Amino acid sequence: MSHPIRIGVQIQPQQADYSQIRDAVARAEDAGVDVVFNWDHFFPLYGDADGKHFECWTMLGAWAEQTSRVEIGALVTCNSYRNPELLADMARTVDHISGGRLILGIGAGWFQRDYDEFGYDFGTAGSRIAELGEALPRIKARWATSNPAPTRDIPVLIGGGGEKKTLRLVAEHADQWHSFADLEVLRRKSGILAEHCEAVGRDPGQIERSVGVEGSPGDQAEQLVEAGATLFTIGIGGPDYDMSTVQEWVRWRDARA
Repeated sequence: MSHPIRIGVQIQPQQADYSQIRDAVARAEDAGVDVVFNWDHFFPLYGDADGKHFECWTMLGAWAEQTSRVEIGALVTCNSYRNPELLADMARTVDHISGGRLILGIGAGWFQRDYDEFGYDFGTAGSRIAELGEALPRIKARWATSNPAPTRDIPVLIGGGGEKKTLRLVAEHADQWHSFADLEVLRRKSGILAEHCEAVGRDPGQIERSVGVEGSPGDQAEQLVEAGATLFTIGIGGPDYDMSTVQEWVRWRDARA
C-alpha cells in the first residue's frame, strides 16, 4: 500500500496564551499542512518548566470546530492519564465534531512530572507499555459498541520505538507509527516492524511511517521517503509559532507532487 506524502505540524501547547495557539492552528491550516497535532502533557517540556501550558483533549475539541480541512490529533496521548473507555469516547466525540478528521495518537507515557503532580502511578517503562497493550483492544471494543459509532475507522497512531514491545503493538493495532528516528534508525526499526507484522499476519505496507523532522527538507526528506516515511511533522513552540520551516516542507511536498 502506498501512502501520500503529508506534512504535519505539532503546535506545542506551551509558553503561549490560548489566543496565540488558536492563531497558530489557523495559520497552519492556511499554510497547507495535512495534520495539526498538539501533545498530551501538563507542563512545558522546553523553556520555562513552569511556563504557560494547556491541556490536550479539551483543546482538540476546540480545534475540531475551528478547522475544516486538516486532520487533528495528539502526538501523542499518554495512555496513563485516562481510562481507555473514557479516552475512546472522547476520541469518538472529537471525531464527530471534526467530521471525521481525528487521529488517535497514543503512547505509553514517559514524563514523570506529569504523573507525580497529577497523582498518577509512574510505574516502570515495562508496566506502562503493558498497560498500553491492554488499553488498545478496550478502546476499539468501546468504539464498536458506541452510539453513534465513529464516523470512520479512527486511525490509531502509536508513538515510540521500543523494538520488542512497542513495535509489536504497532504491528497489532496501529494504522500509523511515529518516531523521532534518524535515517539509519528508521531503516532498522522499519525492518523490525516488518518482522512483527509478519508474525501477526499483517502487511507492513498498511502502516504509515511518520517521523518528526527539524530543519529544511534538503537531502534528508528524499532519503526519509526512500526509507519508507510519508508523514513529516515539524514541532513549533510558543509564543511565536514560527511557520517558516513548516512552509518549506509544504513547498517541498507540493513540488515533488
